[in-house]
Amino acid sequence: MEIGQKVQVCRIRDRVGQNVASKLGKVGEIKSYKMTDGSGVGVVVEFNDQTSTWFFEDELKAV
Repeated sequence: MEIGQKVQVCRIRDRVGQNVASKLGKVGEIKSYKMTDGSGVGVVVEFNDQTSTWFFEDELKAV
């Protein structure tokens, strides 16, 4: 996964709020990386509606 790459949210592994759950199946662009709680690195994805949130890499697929 690289910054600027287009990705689709293919799954969400944890319980999340409706605002994040609504991103399932949506395509966005990777904007940055995020350190998680010591178990790895996530990526921040920005969507066409100008919202952004972070996901684990295994929740995304390249498009």
